[in-house]
Amino acid sequence: MSFPNYKVTYISEEEYLEDEKISDIKHEYFDGEIFAMSGGSINHQGLTLNVSSELRHHLKGTPCEAFSSDIKVRADNGRKYFYPDVLVSCNNDDGNKHFSESPRIIVEVLSNSTRKFDKNLKRQIYQSIPSLEEYVLIEQDRVEIEVSRKSTNWQPVFYFIDDEITFESIDLTLPVLEIYQRVDNQEMCDFLKTLDDSENRANLQTTSSS
Repeated sequence: MSFPNYKVTYISEEEYLEDEKISDIKHEYFDGEIFAMSGGSINHQGLTLNVSSELRHHLKGTPCEAFSSDIKVRADNGRKYFYPDVLVSCNNDDGNKHFSESPRIIVEVLSNSTRKFDKNLKRQIYQSIPSLEEYVLIEQDRVEIEVSRKSTNWQPVFYFIDDEITFESIDLTLPVLEIYQRVDNQEMCDFLKTLDDSENRANLQTTSSS
């Protein structure tokens, strides 16, 4: 997610939900204050789409469904609402059409402006949601994914460019490279260049032996 621009306005939960239905700009809600959301980068959008598409494909035909950043998460008994980059819910949230109260997985793509909030206070809030089983943080400027799981008391595990990552709560394993497909950062550029160099060397060897 992209860090919200600060705007002091104190409203009730009900007012927030009604206003959000007709607003042209998404807002998050935190203890009576609302925060207008700003746009993300191309890498941010690419990572969000890569994850959400893989999850949606895997969950097709199951009770679970993946949503991207237009669906809010209700937390702290309605005192807080956030728009995670990706979430998975498995119970249709009792018919709520605009927010989820029982996400199983939450994914946030980090930026310099959001990293501290997403890794600290927001983590604590999300992990207090009884249904949540996995909290996933994805770096966009380097290849690094952090996963905290309820099953291991929320201890973080880090995954890098040659690893596979398992979303245990939905039994899905993906190569980290699939998540970073078409993401333009220095680590991915260096990795792809290495692959190209290796392929060129292999082609030269094949030609020489012919």
